[in-house]
Amino acid sequence: MAEKTRAERNRTLTVSENEIPALEKSILSADDLKKSFVDNAIVNANLFDCLEYIPNDYFNLIIIDPPYNLDKDFHGKKFSSMKSSAYEDYLRSWFYKVCDKLAPNGTLYMCGDWKCTSSMQRVIEERLTVINRITWQREKGRGAKSNWKNSMEDIWFAVKNPKDYYFDVESVKMKKKVIAPYRVDGKPKDWDETESGNFRITYPSNFWGDISVPFWSMPENTDHPTQKPEKLYAKLMLASSKPGDKIFDPFLGSGTAAVVARKLGRNCLGIEINREYCLWSVKRLINASGDKSIQGYFDGVFWERNSLGDQKKQQASSKSSIKVKEQQNALSLFG
Repeated sequence: MAEKTRAERNRTLTVSENEIPALEKSILSADDLKKSFVDNAIVNANLFDCLEYIPNDYFNLIIIDPPYNLDKDFHGKKFSSMKSSAYEDYLRSWFYKVCDKLAPNGTLYMCGDWKCTSSMQRVIEERLTVINRITWQREKGRGAKSNWKNSMEDIWFAVKNPKDYYFDVESVKMKKKVIAPYRVDGKPKDWDETESGNFRITYPSNFWGDISVPFWSMPENTDHPTQKPEKLYAKLMLASSKPGDKIFDPFLGSGTAAVVARKLGRNCLGIEINREYCLWSVKRLINASGDKSIQGYFDGVFWERNSLGDQKKQQASSKSSIKVKEQQNALSLFG
């Protein structure tokens, strides 16, 4: 694969020709899956060639980011837009079988944009119960002269059994800076006063305005044209799965689901038809083994966009508190 010339500060992940032989050893084929099923792997294959080798009622969580109903070139794998009815038939061609792989109390999320989201809702509701629609702000691009800038995407939240599914809201709370602190009897009301600033821990809504789309200065960035942010998938996984749970991504792309699963202690089976994307995914997994951080997720909570400075202050404050406690404990040993 041809290597691009990049600016010195560009941290976009690349794979050199010399790295390919070693990375390929970690990629499975559909035949490998047929011989011995594993629930934590990257499979380079067509989804239709793999589904019969995956057990039904198996995965706790399925995250789907399929091709939207747009003309898009995925590095040689082209997808063409079509009429809504034809697109819905395309979704049905694999969605029903993917749903069969979901555990009875499992959860499924499907990503879409304004053009295909209504088609997705119709097809999803043919097999599952929709619990909610998440809309997240995809703040990227300069906009259009003859239309409103398209900066929103949807994620459909659906389950097999609306009376029995896992959802941990405590794990996905937001930490927001308090601009106008409200006090009662001189004390903070529903917010905390800290050395690094005033903050409020809030319950998450179904509108996410805190997501940063990967770009050239972020180490998670790749050249994939529709890459999803690690922070986005971290919210889905923390809310709807437990450590050790099994996750399935039938359109793995550049590997975000697999990477986030590894960072959060989950298992992920990802299928991707593009060989180059599989190589990126493996390299990202290797990098994730030494770096468990997720941009915008720190100290067990999700922070607002552009709050890195506040996070660093919080981290410094935490380290300072730990050091003080260590000194106090050391002094206590001498009575």
